[in-house]
Amino acid sequence: MRQRTLIAIALVLPMSLAAQSSAIRQSPDRIIFAFETFADVFGSRLVAAFDSIPATQYGYRPTAPQQTIGYIAQHLEDANYSLCESLSDLKHDRTSKDSLADTVKARWPKDTLVTRLKASLDFCDNAMERVETPQLPALTLLALDTDLAEHYSQISTYMRLLGMVPPSALPPRQHTVIELPVSALSPYVGVYELVPGMELELTIGDRALFVRSTEGGGPVRLWPESSSDFFVRATDARVTFTRDASGAVTGLVLHQYGRDRSARKIR
Repeated sequence: MRQRTLIAIALVLPMSLAAQSSAIRQSPDRIIFAFETFADVFGSRLVAAFDSIPATQYGYRPTAPQQTIGYIAQHLEDANYSLCESLSDLKHDRTSKDSLADTVKARWPKDTLVTRLKASLDFCDNAMERVETPQLPALTLLALDTDLAEHYSQISTYMRLLGMVPPSALPPRQHTVIELPVSALSPYVGVYELVPGMELELTIGDRALFVRSTEGGGPVRLWPESSSDFFVRATDARVTFTRDASGAVTGLVLHQYGRDRSARKIR
């Protein structure tokens, strides 16, 4: 299961709630990073799920008292704005369409619902980037991640009932592995800072490149698909290394769940 989780967050959140207040005081950036990442995980899966469900099924619901797929989509959009507006000074500019009844919005075309859901998730991304760390709104961040996870569970159940496979159960994208000599891997060895207090350590073992989070846990192998692009097997995670004009490695970009996270090489 751990390899199906983002490399960098595999051990970001194994901290007890009792220790959370101390952790926030010591390194709020790490806490925000973790909340952002879990929002990326379930937000991207929700978008992929709604994208894959045929428009003709947006009126589907397992039983009469339950919500339709279209209703869930518009409800998520509204919930995202409501929660994320309280994270910072960022506000969503509402129009007359926002005040329409939920039952009306639930019947909007699939493309409209998916586009608006994506926009609400982008809004949340921007709001989380503007969170004031001295007074970290941990409960609101937790509510957002929990809401996204619960609705992904709901829509996954609908997909199973429709004979569809939810995004999280699909196999990772296929990659073509190439062979690289140790001399080509050596420049990537070092420590990369994702956020203050959270780093990735790159090492070489058995003529292969490995990454490990300083939060703990074992190393994960990075497989090359080009001289600068690597991937993790069993999960949709990729790493691209960056260089300066002289060719020296300056950092990496971690690609996963629809987000590109840059990490600078610090040693």
